Amino acid sequence: MSKIFTYQKQDNLDQHGRLGLLVLQTDETIEHDFHRLLPADQVSLYVSRVPSAPLISKDTLAQMSGELTSCAALLPEAISYDAVGYGCTSASSVIGSDKVESLVQKGCTTTVVSNPLRALIAACQHLGIKRLAFLTPYAIEVSEHLRTKVNEAGIATPVFGTFNEACEENVVRIADASIIAAATELAQHADCDGIFMSCTNLRTLNVVNEIEAKIGKPVLSSNLVLAWHMAQLAGLDIKHQEYGRLWH
Repeated sequence: MSKIFTYQKQDNLDQHGRLGLLVLQTDETIEHDFHRLLPADQVSLYVSRVPSAPLISKDTLAQMSGELTSCAALLPEAISYDAVGYGCTSASSVIGSDKVESLVQKGCTTTVVSNPLRALIAACQHLGIKRLAFLTPYAIEVSEHLRTKVNEAGIATPVFGTFNEACEENVVRIADASIIAAATELAQHADCDGIFMSCTNLRTLNVVNEIEAKIGKPVLSSNLVLAWHMAQLAGLDIKHQEYGRLWH
């Protein structure tokens, strides 16, 4: 016996914020962080992967511009997204936020596109941060380019430190204790209002509150600001106590 059934349609997620995320092929961190920051009862998160090189340089970062539209097009086509994020801090500075937005919008339906650089600027404006200590895992050349873009937005970066690591496989395995020690040392300088820990692959979420308690200043990171900014753009009211004062 066989039978064809009729069916009715419904959208079980129609009350959720609908967010798209473009994640680097080499990134082992950002999806875990986003699921912690964006509650499943409020957010439907859809992810596509972007081909990316295992070694970070300005050249390999720039190459991703040719992949963004096709990767955005791999997100479910039936959805109009409240916001889409591109999960690479340094590549956003190399490609440019406006170009990232244009390339992503060619591949999927969304009115707003964020990235960690654009989100960082919005977070600093929200918290009134004018001078930012800067911690990155990257080579100095990549870090300097990123800092220049932040400076152009009116945010000074007078204090800087780096782990000087080009290999993504190593970046994701930098220990919590190393991040805490470096961030705390940098942020204790009087000439900064807070600290930013750059790179979506750097595991910072577990250490934000501990560093804030030590330095008494706001602590930001790539995934922290990107998820926050996307939630803001989507009109979502999400609060956290355990991930720093940005989410309070």
